[in-house]
Amino acid sequence: MAISRKEVDHVAFLARLGLTDEEKATLQEQLSAILEHMRTINELDTSQIPPTAQVIPLRNVMRADEPEPSLPVDDVMRNAPDREGTFFRVPPVLE
Repeated sequence: MAISRKEVDHVAFLARLGLTDEEKATLQEQLSAILEHMRTINELDTSQIPPTAQVIPLRNVMRADEPEPSLPVDDVMRNAPDREGTFFRVPPVLE
């Protein structure tokens, strides 16, 4: 199943890609190869395989949310450009 040059031009237009003729030829070959692989996959019997949205198991990559001691107030406020006691002083944002 080959993809035509006209279809490559259309896809490039939709994706807002400015491609040279050489890039279009390369893309045409690559897309044709992808479609050929998909044709091969379509020939497989997948009737016994349940539909799934995720083929690999998901895992949370975030660390556990455990309380830890905070930084000392003096360390936090050390680089504050303007402060009032233990608070950051900021200009008012009222219009």
